Amino acid sequence: MVDLSENFDKQKMMETLVDPDVSSILAELESGEKDSVYLTDKLQLPVNQIKDRLSYVIENKFVMVTQNNGKEIFSVDLIKLNKIMENDDNFKNVVDGLTELDQFLN
Repeated sequence: MVDLSENFDKQKMMETLVDPDVSSILAELESGEKDSVYLTDKLQLPVNQIKDRLSYVIENKFVMVTQNNGKEIFSVDLIKLNKIMENDDNFKNVVDGLTELDQFLN
């Protein structure tokens, strides 16, 4: 069970997760951990810029950066990531609003 009662600003986290600069990096990590060399080559960004863009999700352990044989490895906690998306009231409100609009139009 993933506990999302941790002390982070959920609104800021959602804004960070849907930011195009962050989501493009997260998309690379969805299929599994990647080392910094792969990410810098794929994204054409220096590693410090990748870390800057991911700073809030790293700080709150949605993305982990570890060392393995002298390489920096980035990985995403997919369970935690999926859980915040499922629990976000904003998405529920959007779906409810679209459902109501659909009923009105029909």
